[in-house]
Amino acid sequence: MTIGELIRLLSDGEFHSGQQLGEKLGVSRAAVWKQLRKLEDLGIAMEAVKGQGYRLAQPLELLDGPSIVSALGPDARHLLTRLFVEDTLPSSNEFLRERFRQGAGHGEVCLVEQQSAGRGRRGRVWTTPWGRTLMCSIGWRFESGVVALEGLSLAIGVVLAQVLERHGLRPALKWPNDVLLPKDPQGSASQGYGKLAGILVEISGDAAGPCEVVLGMGINVDLPEEFRATIDQPVACVHDHAQGLTRNRLAAELLDGLLAMLAGFEEQRFAAWQYAWNRLHAFAGCEVEVIRGERHDIMVAGEVDDSGNLWVRGDGGHERLVGGEISVRGRP
Repeated sequence: MTIGELIRLLSDGEFHSGQQLGEKLGVSRAAVWKQLRKLEDLGIAMEAVKGQGYRLAQPLELLDGPSIVSALGPDARHLLTRLFVEDTLPSSNEFLRERFRQGAGHGEVCLVEQQSAGRGRRGRVWTTPWGRTLMCSIGWRFESGVVALEGLSLAIGVVLAQVLERHGLRPALKWPNDVLLPKDPQGSASQGYGKLAGILVEISGDAAGPCEVVLGMGINVDLPEEFRATIDQPVACVHDHAQGLTRNRLAAELLDGLLAMLAGFEEQRFAAWQYAWNRLHAFAGCEVEVIRGERHDIMVAGEVDDSGNLWVRGDGGHERLVGGEISVRGRP
């Protein structure tokens, strides 16, 4: 019995007694009770009624691999080698890095309900509540070297933003790897932005090619308020703006766009995505704080070039930011 199997049984809205759950899962009532206690530790609220049993206090939409694959367009289905849907993992990116070490990985996708040791940029840990985010990693093998992949993380952000726009949302992009939504659910950016998604691209192999890439994306879909309170920056969720957009539909539409982008990126390079990124730039023409280690500079953000580098203007004139250990924050 896994946590995922138990959650799936409790997600139908009906009450289930400990004995019924044990019979369906093939375990003792004591084993069921231990797993129910784990659900509480995961922050999944339950209702318990004497004489009736247990059910989830709020329904959870669990990821469904077959429905996601069936919703893909024919081109994406052709490009998809394998889809993994996991209950828990330390890191979906590391899962696919291991697949590459085993000689697989290309065209493979890993979705996970919860990860405990995911990584963001600059070594930050990215943990997630069960079933409330869309954690997606894709493996892709490129024949070209690292230079040909400049701007790839920005193109990923454009793909997600375009999916969200089709559902009436107003996303914005923050260089180099964040997707934002207005904190105001009506779509106005006047009250500032919250972070919706982060992107991490990890590359291994020869700098001159070929190389293997694992791109990871974590998207907030429906974070509980108590979890949001633990995050040290403003956050936004898909369901703040579009409650009807399900995780499975979002996953299918996102994979449609990402697989097509990856298949053509070596030939098109980031130049094909440059205009779209600049159109969605959250802070174009605005003052931003540029953070490089202990150094903090107030500068005015310009546009990104065809390699995905951000131009900024400060007291010393114009300067090009080339990624690495650099962060850009909007100013109040």
